[in-house]
Amino acid sequence: MLSQRLAVPLQAMRHYLALIVTIFFLDIPYSFAQRAEGYLQCEDTCRHIHGIDLSHYQGEVFWEHVGDNSKMAYVYLKATEGSTNIDATYARNIDLAHRYGLKVGSYHFFRPKTELVKQLENFKSQCRPGDQDLIPMIDIETTGGLKTDEFCDSLFKFLDLVEKAYRQKPLLYTYTNFYNKHLKGKINDYKLMIAQYSDKEPVLADDKDYIMWQYTAKGRINGINTYVDKSRFMGRHSMREIRFKHF
Repeated sequence: MLSQRLAVPLQAMRHYLALIVTIFFLDIPYSFAQRAEGYLQCEDTCRHIHGIDLSHYQGEVFWEHVGDNSKMAYVYLKATEGSTNIDATYARNIDLAHRYGLKVGSYHFFRPKTELVKQLENFKSQCRPGDQDLIPMIDIETTGGLKTDEFCDSLFKFLDLVEKAYRQKPLLYTYTNFYNKHLKGKINDYKLMIAQYSDKEPVLADDKDYIMWQYTAKGRINGINTYVDKSRFMGRHSMREIRFKHF
């Protein structure tokens, strides 16, 4: 009986090892390997417009392979954080992302207790209008220990600065729970990307419409050796809505 119980796991292990060896020596793309194992990613099964966001956490990106993946239409790159932090991979990534045909936007990680003008200047030093295909995005994930009213006061003052600098409203990125706790009913004319890592589409407490959904932090794509955040447009929303306006 023990040998019978072990037979199936051993067969499965041999199949798995054989697949890994085949992929390694024949250089089969990762996406093919996923389908060979019966695993499909969201972009394999739907017609939505998909994209990714990247920072130094992804390490070196092989953009020639990312560009070959026609299912990824856009990328948001981390440019800055707070008043002094500049992402070490930003300059290289934005150059190569353009070279290999992706539409590119840049984002800033907002620090509510850090001087707002200095944060803006930091972001402007990297996010140059001539390099942008997509409107700037502001990453909102922390209150910095401030009460909600104080946090919102800081945030909206910063958003006003960004809008005046770039002459267009930025895209706002945050999580479902963070939005429901701190921003519910307070976002009017701003477009939203909402992060929620599940099979279920996010539902905001005030039923506000959002144009993009970041549905996983564990995506895989050829050319990137680590997990990557993936997002997609919702419903009939399209990239036209986040196109950078060059005045």
